[in-house]
Amino acid sequence: MGMDDKQGRQATAAPAGAPAAIELRGISKAFGPVQANKDISIRVAKGSIHGIVGENGAGKSTLMSILYGFYKADAGEIIVNGRPTQIPDSQAAIKAGIGMVFQHFKLVQNFSVLENVILGVEDGPRLGPSLSKARKTLTQLADEYELHVDPDAMIENLSVGHQQRVEILKALYRQADILILDEPTGVLTPAEADQLFRILGRLREEGKTIILITHKLREIMEITDTVSVMRRGEMTATVKTAETSPEQLAELMVGRKVLLRVEKTPAKPGLTVLEVQDLRVTDDKGVERLKGVSFDVRAGEIVGIAGVAGNGQSELLDVLGGTLGGEGIIRLNGKEIDVTGFRSDGQTRRDQGISHVPEDRQRLGLIMDFAAWENMAFGYHHDPAYQMNGLLMDNRAILRDAQSKMERFDVRPPNAKLAAKNFSGGNQQKIVLAREIERNPDLLLVGQPTRGVDIGAIEFIHQQILRLRDAGKAILLVSVELDEIMSLSDRIAVMFDGQIMGERLPEETNEKELGMLMAGMDSSSEGEAA
Repeated sequence: MGMDDKQGRQATAAPAGAPAAIELRGISKAFGPVQANKDISIRVAKGSIHGIVGENGAGKSTLMSILYGFYKADAGEIIVNGRPTQIPDSQAAIKAGIGMVFQHFKLVQNFSVLENVILGVEDGPRLGPSLSKARKTLTQLADEYELHVDPDAMIENLSVGHQQRVEILKALYRQADILILDEPTGVLTPAEADQLFRILGRLREEGKTIILITHKLREIMEITDTVSVMRRGEMTATVKTAETSPEQLAELMVGRKVLLRVEKTPAKPGLTVLEVQDLRVTDDKGVERLKGVSFDVRAGEIVGIAGVAGNGQSELLDVLGGTLGGEGIIRLNGKEIDVTGFRSDGQTRRDQGISHVPEDRQRLGLIMDFAAWENMAFGYHHDPAYQMNGLLMDNRAILRDAQSKMERFDVRPPNAKLAAKNFSGGNQQKIVLAREIERNPDLLLVGQPTRGVDIGAIEFIHQQILRLRDAGKAILLVSVELDEIMSLSDRIAVMFDGQIMGERLPEETNEKELGMLMAGMDSSSEGEAA
């Protein structure tokens, strides 16, 4: 969005002296010894879009959960439209005119749009009158706020973007004047995100108040009027969006200057390390998840796989990582390797020179109750350096090695004896990355490297991935963050519905073109379905 557009939009926003839709005064909340919110006060003007940003664990979601009645504050006061209001549960929040659209939607997949909208607010035991009323109201809301969706469609048949519209319609049907949206674009294509922003702008024009929780500073700058920054459970600043910048917001969030762009030299690709030909995967329900995927990755380059979650990227990583069987051909350094998942050659992927940072670090990358030093040996416990006389594990050697890796990867706290569950998400990710990257693999598979990771840790993780590339290693990067794909990748392949829709060079494409490919559209034929 250009500066002129920004200034024009700010001119139509709620004036500084506008009455508050929400005021939180002195809100505090502790979970045992952890102080999630510390004496937080915030004022959200009526008819505005108010952003809340902060690092992972800063207390944003806790604060909004208190406002929506999921948690009860230990201290403080909630004022809605000028009136002190008790919100012991979500029903009280709805009654106060507050609606919440969660990051993970709360929809019944085999119910229709209408049935989901009236669920919990039926007018009586007979559904007919409720459905009739809802149909009429949804038509009015759709016209007023550009929230068009087929009321008779089954949720399971709707795109993620349309499912999100249903969540917004649910809140508006319950007469919400204040909408809280938690990370609303995490599962949307760029085009769907742009449409959401148009809807939010329309809601603001009609007098609705929006609270937007997001870690994406570009979105904050594009759509909000005011932004509040949280750090370590405290509110550190509230500023007008037009008077700040992403760099200033990042510094307020982290407490130090952060480089928001990835600085890298041009890639120097070498020989082909990974070849994938006609790779296919069918799940246990008979659904084909990978439909003839072919690509290659060369030494000294990062190939990024872009796409909305659920389009085959996870299955691709699992087959390459050896945890899922498929059909087709996979070659590593010219040698064909097992694709069935049975490993008939007796070698693990790690033995063959493949390291894997899985998408879900807590479920697949770590055993949360085990210590950091134990986690850092998993998969490599047969290393002779970890053995005593080839018979017993040398725990002291493993501990020393883990401590050294933790220092190099700035894991905090640097205590290798601490259980994995006691580290923050960003530091858990560093533990997994240190284990895999330090093995000097020929090929690094890395899925969602910065999911749920703080801005400061994102900067460090990106540097480590680039360091491996510059050492001549091949890297396959899967991420739903298009900014991350664009800034890290040397080549970009876009996946949709189990297929690669196209390949682009970052310097020769843009988010609009990639977004069309992510939605299954052929950008070369003016949006016709591929």
